[in-house]
Amino acid sequence: MKEIKAIIEAYDGLDRSTTKAALATVVRVEGSSYRRTGARMLVMDDGVWVGGISGGCLEGDALKRARLAIAKSQASLVTYDTTEDDQHQIGVGLGCNGVIDVLLTPLSFEDANNPVEILKSCMNERRQTHILLTVIGLEDDYQGLQAGTMLRYTGPESIAFLDNSSLQTELTHTIEVYAEKGRSRPKAFDLPDGRTLELFIEILPPEIHLVLMGHQYDVLPLARLTKEIGWRTTIVANPQKLMSKLVAVTNAIVTPADFSTILIDEHTAIILMSHDFKTDKYNLPKVLQTAASYVGMLGPKVRSEKILKELSEEGIVISKAESERIHAPVGLDIGAISPEEIALSVLAEIRAVFSQRTGEALRLRTTPIHERD
Repeated sequence: MKEIKAIIEAYDGLDRSTTKAALATVVRVEGSSYRRTGARMLVMDDGVWVGGISGGCLEGDALKRARLAIAKSQASLVTYDTTEDDQHQIGVGLGCNGVIDVLLTPLSFEDANNPVEILKSCMNERRQTHILLTVIGLEDDYQGLQAGTMLRYTGPESIAFLDNSSLQTELTHTIEVYAEKGRSRPKAFDLPDGRTLELFIEILPPEIHLVLMGHQYDVLPLARLTKEIGWRTTIVANPQKLMSKLVAVTNAIVTPADFSTILIDEHTAIILMSHDFKTDKYNLPKVLQTAASYVGMLGPKVRSEKILKELSEEGIVISKAESERIHAPVGLDIGAISPEEIALSVLAEIRAVFSQRTGEALRLRTTPIHERD
């Protein structure tokens, strides 16, 4: 999400009278790759780019090919194969052992539906998971679609223009499967006239939203690191008790009395970090009533156990499902000591939970880091 926002900012700042641009998007990955599907890079014809499609090994070649696509005003699909020991192949010797397809799409500034404009519309809307369909393979055109075309899927009605019930049904089913798994993948569909329509189906969830309930000095490193990662941060505290530095690194500051006004969804993590036992005890039942998928409690295990025990004695029952959302003590066991290291521990655990990972060392993993087809 941070990369998309940077691309949009760069796009909006272009001098359109002198500069042309294209969008490079990773639309397929087989095997290992530094970046995954959905990675993007905005390329200008003056050689400047924003974002990235690899760890730096493919960007130079992609820049040349993107400028060629701009000159031709035609989208193109480029395949980088790092599995072959070919000295002429871009990326050889990197040890990635993967095949990467990159779509290069020239951007028409006059087109209100060019890919960057569509991404911008997604960013400007209320938090939700967006589904984007990008044509990556098609001979000529079909029902107004051509290579490079991107459109938003908002339900079966949004693809009614395809005017083919079997194609619409198959596409809708595929989107539902991908959305349920949170996977972005390419998929080929047979057209009525015998041609093939290949689409990149992208599932684009909102950025993780971190709600920090506290005002002590350790809120600052958490907010700073969260901003660097590209997540959203809301601090719940009395504004008069907060350090002025927090204003620049947080998206919103809300008083405890206005907690109910915060938009909290399944992509939200809440951290109770007031350093006051009674405050955290009061807040725990309240935050468990929200849709937040992750609730962390700062402090030793004996403290959180005492909170849960007292709540139970007062008749406030924490269900098994609610208990599974509670992470106390918050964070991964990395030996963190300083506030900055603790922030690293906390955010690493949140990322692991939202990715449905254990947080163990990668060297202990017996399967590929990323899921493969």
